[in-house]
Formats: sequence, C-alpha cells, structure tokens
Amino acid sequence: MVKSLKIVVTGASGFIAKNLRKYLSEKNIELISISRNDFKNFKSETKIISKNYEEKNILKKIQNSDALIHLVGIGKQSVNVDYDTINTDLTKHIVNLSKKSRIKKIIFLSGLGVSPNTSSGYFISKYNAEKQIIDSGINFTIFRPSYIVGKDDLFSKNLKKQIKSREIIIPGSGKYSIQPIHVSDVVKIIFESILQLEFNNKIIDLVGPDYVTFEKYVKVFSKGTKTRIKKINLEEAYHNAIINSKSAFGIDDLNILIGNFKGNHKRLSKISKIKFQSVLKLLQSGRLL
Repeated sequence: MVKSLKIVVTGASGFIAKNLRKYLSEKNIELISISRNDFKNFKSETKIISKNYEEKNILKKIQNSDALIHLVGIGKQSVNVDYDTINTDLTKHIVNLSKKSRIKKIIFLSGLGVSPNTSSGYFISKYNAEKQIIDSGINFTIFRPSYIVGKDDLFSKNLKKQIKSREIIIPGSGKYSIQPIHVSDVVKIIFESILQLEFNNKIIDLVGPDYVTFEKYVKVFSKGTKTRIKKINLEEAYHNAIINSKSAFGIDDLNILIGNFKGNHKRLSKISKIKFQSVLKLLQSGRLL
C-alpha cells in the first residue's frame, strides 16, 4: 500500500486511464484525474472536468505532485480535430502546467515507430510532443507502445465490429508483425516508472513478448466465429481510408500496422520487474476479452 504519492492522470476517461486509475486507487494513492469528458471517479480520487485543460481549473490542485501521467492523444484526425492540436500543442500546455505546479516527473505514452526520420503526420506530432517533454528539464519516462489490448480497447473493438459483419479485412499480405501488450501489464509498468530510478529520463518501447503477424493474430482472434478473412490490396485499403472516415482502418492505422515496427521487449523486461503475459496465449485461452 502506497499512501504518500500524489499522482495526476490526464485523459482520465480513456481506455488505458480507466485501467490505470483503478489500479492506483486500489493502492490508496492520492489521485487527481483530468478529462474533457465526464467520468465516474474512484474512492480517494479528485475529478476535474476541463474541456481545454484550463490553468485556473487545474494548477492549484496538482501542485507538487509526484508524477503526471499524460494519456491524452488521438490516432485519427479529422476536420474537427487534428494531431498538432491534441498530440503536440496540448502536450506543450501540460508541460507548462507541470513546470508551474512543480510536478516531479512526467510519464508520456507516445507510439512505437516514432522517430525524427518519419513523414507520418501522426508520428511527427508524437515526436514533437516527446521533444517538449525532454526539453522541459523535468524528470521523464516516455513509453512507445505497440497495441495495448484488454477489455474494450480500440484495436479489439475494431476487430469485434468486423466479426459481427462476418468479415475481417486484412490490408495487404498480413505478414507484417505486431507486439501487443496487455493493459494490466502496462499499468504496472507505468506505476513502476514512478518508483524506480531505472526508468528515469528514458525512452522505452512498451511491447509484449509476442511478435506475431497480423494475419495470425486475426485468425486466433476470430477462431470459432465463422468469420471470413478477406485480404485486400494496399491501394484499395488506402483508398477506402482516404474517402471514408468510417472505414475499418484509417490512413495512420494502416501506416502503423504495415510499418512492421519492432520494439525492444528484452530491454523493457530487464528494466521492469513484472512477469509479462503473452497476449497470444490469453487470446487462445479466451481470457483476453
């Protein structure tokens, strides 16, 4: 039981944040959770609803916190909301709030595949967000996650939606690989990164032990559902993404998926003390969803 910590979580109504807040609240940590959308708060948790994360609503309440875990981000942009506004500019604002309120550490979830050499709008926005944090002078841990899965994650919800239509689309060959990690492992690692010095001022790939092709993952995911698996060429997949905002995969979904990015799980497992779960084994046993 950890009683002395004061932790701030942004993006509190999101999938990862819900799991993290539950985990932290069970440890009786003083929790301050912020979101643009309303959410049900846990015991010993202060709830802040703030559409634009206004300083006047937040600053005093987060003063001298041990850590701020920044989980706000989007993976698909539109005419109403874009990557720069949410992924980069809001992160800059959060960094400024952290400086003013003397936050001791910032923990940020970026994305696997982020690099200074990218031409992807999504990755550029995440890279620029990382730079804001690194240049802040505040102690940090930046995680670059692959697909984070569990009950109600967006990746699995997309596949389940396709299963309902009796057809799952695989863009291209499906031979590109992913490294899914279970959300219960993720929340433990985030908590570790607050407590353990080994995580300080590092960028770390947040990936599971399985490196599995998307085709195999889809087959295991849909086993027993009588779902047809349909491969379409990448030209068709990108065309659908460009003209239809409700297509199975958006443009950056495709960029991330077929990017075949491989994270360094060995390094993560050396730094972290947890025993990692195999998402593939959880799927096969029916215990993932």
